[in-house]
Amino acid sequence: MEGPLSTSSLLDVLDLEEIDRDLYRSRLVFADPYPLYGGQVAAQALFAAGRTVPEDRLPHSLHGYFLRSGDAARPAVFRVDRDRDGGSFSARRVVALQGGEVIFNMSVSFAAEGTGPDVAVDPAPDAEPPDGLPSHQLPRLFSFEGRRPSQPYPGAHWPTRFWARSTTPLPDDPLVHACALTYLSDIGTGLSALPHDEASPGPSLDHALWFHRPARLDEWVLMDLVPRTVAAGRGWYTGTLHTADGVLAASFVQETLFRTGPNPFRRPRASEEPLS
Repeated sequence: MEGPLSTSSLLDVLDLEEIDRDLYRSRLVFADPYPLYGGQVAAQALFAAGRTVPEDRLPHSLHGYFLRSGDAARPAVFRVDRDRDGGSFSARRVVALQGGEVIFNMSVSFAAEGTGPDVAVDPAPDAEPPDGLPSHQLPRLFSFEGRRPSQPYPGAHWPTRFWARSTTPLPDDPLVHACALTYLSDIGTGLSALPHDEASPGPSLDHALWFHRPARLDEWVLMDLVPRTVAAGRGWYTGTLHTADGVLAASFVQETLFRTGPNPFRRPRASEEPLS
């Protein structure tokens, strides 16, 4: 992003205006030839939901559906429904709207800090430390930088394993870091290792994310995306995010369109499939 957009940051993405109880509106708007990045609306929806729960409760899981193409040049409105506040958990639903139409919806659950076993079965993916590695562009993300270690799929069109961090210092607010993680997790290159001769990955359809342990997103984290299957015009992949010291912070899964045809990231006509 160049020009005036280069001064915007992830904190601008999360700058939501409260226009009524449980009703929020994004402030950041900008011209973009592509549909609104799905990670942006998902991070904003999570932030809106997080502002309606007790401060000691943090997100532990979310599931979102991308329903229509969003427009980066206009604000989105987020409506939060307070489904339940229990003794340890809070459940919320969020609907994101533009022009009176739903572009995205999300179910998200928050929990107070718990105690119990702390076990990770699999080790962190094998990757060289980020310092000194080649730079890796993270497309469409404000104030994030990347580094590219050795790849598990050398022929992939985009790296499926990479380091990332926010170049903007983030506050000591776990909700902000959870939203930053959500913003990053929809980057959508997990199917780039699959053959692209006749079909290629397209827009996000749905996205699920589980937060296991805290992570600061203004420090290096390792993203590892694994393609799993393609069928019926849809591709599905899984991913993990580890801290630089090898702690598993989050796991996620995503399904995207995987069809023949022109570049799926162009702006669609109104009658076409939803894009995120």
